[in-house]
This record gives sequence, structure tokens and C-alpha cells, in this order.
Amino acid sequence: MDQAPGSPQGPQDAPSLPKCYRHPDRDTGISCTRCERPICTECMISASVGFQCPECVRTGSGTGHAPDANRPRTIAGGSITDDSFLVTKILIGINVAVFVMVLALGERFLAETELIGYAYSPQLSEIVGVAHGQWYRLVTAVFLHQELPHILFNMLGLWFLGRIVEPALGRSRFIAVYLLSGLGGSALAYLLAAPNQPSLGASGAIFGLMGAFAVLARRTNIDMRPVLIILAVSLVLTFTRPDISWEGHIGGLVAGALITLGLVYAPRDRRTLVQLATCAAVLLLILATVVGRTVSLT
Repeated sequence: MDQAPGSPQGPQDAPSLPKCYRHPDRDTGISCTRCERPICTECMISASVGFQCPECVRTGSGTGHAPDANRPRTIAGGSITDDSFLVTKILIGINVAVFVMVLALGERFLAETELIGYAYSPQLSEIVGVAHGQWYRLVTAVFLHQELPHILFNMLGLWFLGRIVEPALGRSRFIAVYLLSGLGGSALAYLLAAPNQPSLGASGAIFGLMGAFAVLARRTNIDMRPVLIILAVSLVLTFTRPDISWEGHIGGLVAGALITLGLVYAPRDRRTLVQLATCAAVLLLILATVVGRTVSLT
């Protein structure tokens, strides 16, 4: 930013870095991902995302008798739990269970649950799709896989990203990011793809976790280059491989990034309100997209 004429700014006017709360004589640009207090390089302890201070590490692994006000929290204000990847494991289990149902029940089950905008289904001998009132397809398609390589690739991505994002956000916020990202991917696919073009898979939700990972890396001052490389490779594959719903990937990526921005940058005194408002705003945008597309098709 250029300086205004007549307002010279010298080194003495430059804003100073915060001081480490344990070493007040040391400047630092690093903060604890749990309590958000500034910490120097001597105090920082590596965590799954960012760094934590010695006190949070010590109390986080204690007996749990600390008062709620002093209990360590994630960077988004979520509770620290013993099993940091429980939701990730449950989501993988749900996806695998639905895949087994696809193998067992066949094409008819697929025709009833995949994402279709508006089309005639030979398997069901009727008009089907979101525009026909079957809004549940926006959700069921997120957990649906038809081929073994598809579910293997997506579950590996969910396991890798879930082990980073879930501990950083907490369980409830992680669920919100995953589900709303999946819905965001479904909504954009419904809006832009041909109305009779079916799509399915957890890729939209997983791209949402990728967007969350990028925001978390920026928030915790992690080197962004590895994150950007992963994101760039994923986007290249999205637009170069055949039979890929790029709309679902981009919709999930944008939704996940927007929600995580609201989660981790919310001011602490109004954190819950801002986080709920962010999730509600994304959900309303998704609903408006679906309603608008439905009106245009019907």
C-alpha cells in the first residue's frame, strides 16, 4: 500500500510483533493453535496442524479435571477429544457400507440414489431427479461409489485430510465442513451439468476438506507450498481426466474454504455466532442454487 502524501512513516512507526507469553523479551509471529497465545520458537511444539504451547499440550493430555473455561480448544474453538479421528473413521465406514449396498442391490439402488437433475429412468420406469422433488439425492450421492478404484482413491483422500482437519477444527465443525462441502458440490453439479447426467461420489466433500486444509495452513503460518502443490495436482486431474464431475469438485472446494474461513477467523468473543452464521449463509446459498435450478428445469 502506498503512503499518503505528507505522511512519512519511519521504522519507529512500524507495528511490532507480539511477545511470547512465556518469554516477554522475544518477538514472535507464531501462536498456539489451541489457546492462540503468541509463542516463540523455543516454546512451540509441533501438532497435526500448526504449533501448540507447552501448557496446552500438558493440560490437553491430563485427566480432564480442568474447568471448561480453561480447557484447551482447537483453533476453531472445538473440544479436544481423546480420539481425534473418530468422525473420519465413521465417515469412511458409512461410505464403505453404502458401497457394499451398491454391490449387493445393483443398478436399481444406484438409480434411486445417484445425483440426477431431471430425467427418465429406464430402471425405475419413471421421471426421477432433484427437480422432480427428490432432493435427498443431493445428500445420498455424496456417499455413493460404483467402482472399487473410485472409493479407494476417495477414502485415501478422506483418511489423509481427515487426520489433519478434524483435530484442528473439532468434531462438530469438521462434520459441518464435510457435509456442507458435499452439498456444495452436489448443488454446483446440479446447476451446471446436464439435467440427465448422473454423478456420484465423495469427491466434492473431500475437495472441501482440501480447501479447509489450505485455510488452516494459512491461518497457522504453515509453509503453503506443499498445500498448493497438492491442490494444483488435484485440479489438473479434475480437468484432464475423463468422466470427472469438475462441478462437484469446485463446488466442494469453494464451500469448504468459505466455511473454514468463518470457523478459524471468527473473533473469540463472538466465535459461535459468527461460525453459525457462516454455515447458515453457505447452506442458504446452496438452497438458493437448488431452488433456482429447479425452477428453470420445471
